[in-house]
Amino acid sequence: MATVELPAAGAPLTALSEDEVMFRDAVRQFAEEDVRPRVHSMDEKQQMDPALIPQFFELGLMGIEVPEEFGGTGASFFTAALVVEELSRVDASVGVVVDVQNTLVNNAFLRWGSEDLKAKYLPQLTSEKVGAYALSEAGSGSDAFALATRAVAADGGFRLQGRKLWITNGGEAEIFIVFANADPSAGYKGITAFIVEKEFGGFSVGKKEDKLGIRASSTTELVLEDVFVPAENVLGEVGKGYKTAIETLNEGRIGIGAQMIGIGQGSLDATVKYVQEREQFGKRIGDFQGVQFQLAQMATELEAARLMVYNAARLKDAGQPFLQEAAMAKLFSSQVAQRITSTCIDLYGGYGFTREYPVEKFYRDSKIGTIYEGTSNMQLQTIAKNLMK
Repeated sequence: MATVELPAAGAPLTALSEDEVMFRDAVRQFAEEDVRPRVHSMDEKQQMDPALIPQFFELGLMGIEVPEEFGGTGASFFTAALVVEELSRVDASVGVVVDVQNTLVNNAFLRWGSEDLKAKYLPQLTSEKVGAYALSEAGSGSDAFALATRAVAADGGFRLQGRKLWITNGGEAEIFIVFANADPSAGYKGITAFIVEKEFGGFSVGKKEDKLGIRASSTTELVLEDVFVPAENVLGEVGKGYKTAIETLNEGRIGIGAQMIGIGQGSLDATVKYVQEREQFGKRIGDFQGVQFQLAQMATELEAARLMVYNAARLKDAGQPFLQEAAMAKLFSSQVAQRITSTCIDLYGGYGFTREYPVEKFYRDSKIGTIYEGTSNMQLQTIAKNLMK
């Protein structure tokens, strides 16, 4: 697919190019036909169906922005956001696997990787291997730079020692971007990003978390016990990992926004259908004005969130500043997703509280949006700091 051009000046931000529409519709069909029948089982088992992952690669979903020379689709960041939205409309667990691969892992390689690293790893990430982004630790959450993982210089590279926590895709990934401090005396200016392969000696995947939502997406601990990483596997520069982390997460937050609007849309779609089938007091509950007003309010807030996410993605593609817009999009879309999914459960009544119907899962899945890739309080802080400049 050729690189997608941005809309002309003055065109609506929601206007999609022909390529974007085709890609979105193909993903929507895949989500409906191949993902939806597996959603309940994957949630119950807390396990991604292994048959789906090869399909992600076959459809080009794991290298959306990656140039064709490295096996990618060569499309835009905006297209990646569309894909995450469509997948999350059916299952946010599937959406986040694709999201992390594109907006965090591939993006970090494209921006910070040497030509040798790109040539070695991007063809693998676009064709067969899942990636993961390992920044968080038990004592390093919102304070992302309080890293305890250490990287000690060794002959020909570094030796990594430490533990990582809350790592999305940890169970499926084979290529990891791991952040460690190579010079603790320099504080955050010692933080460095390393490319670690699952097969490196001393590396192992630890505990898998039992989560409230996005249960089919693996969230694990990583254990690094004297893991040797060759010098050529430094991503970017030694001591500049803090910059890699910050700027990559700024982009990743747009992907989380896309996930949230997908969750909101999926829940709203199911509810609109339900209120036209369920009858009380001799009429469909969707015929009651009170119910209609709730639906209208949800649809309005969802469209506002979508515009914010799309705008941030378009700004990123255009090379324009998007820090504040990304923070606002993630903040607002996660709030909207929670409000919508909660209201949808109310409209289902007692049925909405059971796992027989889909809205309780959308509700559970929505909660993570206010936590990962920067909590809501961190987004508010980012926005406030930007306003006060």
